Amino acid sequence: MEYHRVCSIKDPYFKQLHQLMQEIFPDEEVLEFDLWKEPLEDPDIRVFVAVHQNKVVGATEYRYYRDFNIAMTDFTIIGQAGLGIGPFLSSRRLDDLHSLAKQNGKNLFGMFAEIYDPYKVDNHKFGSVKPMDPYVRREVLSHLGYKRLDFDYIHPSWQNNGEEVTGLDLCFLPSEENTHELETGLITKFLKRYYSVLPNKPKSWYEMVENLETNKTVSLLAI
Repeated sequence: MEYHRVCSIKDPYFKQLHQLMQEIFPDEEVLEFDLWKEPLEDPDIRVFVAVHQNKVVGATEYRYYRDFNIAMTDFTIIGQAGLGIGPFLSSRRLDDLHSLAKQNGKNLFGMFAEIYDPYKVDNHKFGSVKPMDPYVRREVLSHLGYKRLDFDYIHPSWQNNGEEVTGLDLCFLPSEENTHELETGLITKFLKRYYSVLPNKPKSWYEMVENLETNKTVSLLAI
């Protein structure tokens, strides 16, 4: 299996990737094809596909923030069961992030991820691939070491229509097992940076950030 970086919408693998995203994710989670031009050309946004026999069978998008020394996993897609795509993407991504942190003269502090909570909202459908089932994904991420940040999380729709998206948790994978909380300043700075690309954010998102800023730390809890 090949771990191939996609840096342009003209990359022949990107069309396959975009089709896979449309098959897997809800509409509000998928940017239109042409809107991917700038993100793919951004050197700080890393989009990789797992290619098996010239077919895109999985993908992951993530980024490393040098000034925060943290990463964010935007998405992970497993397009087919029985190929070991999940472990392949996870290990290659972590190797890449550790390399980026080393170039930055640091050890990676950890990685954020948004994780669906099917125990709150049980109507998410992710294609017909069982490994993408929200219950399965949540349990896998728990085994990897992700922890849930203890606040009600809201994120803006990627359709940039000002709508809120709920039913998710903001989670964090600390590099050190004894990390049990995060400074609120890190969380809010990250969220403001990450969602700066979306000018039409819902009022509830701003309220969430304001509420966070009234505390010094946020606990990390089991998923």
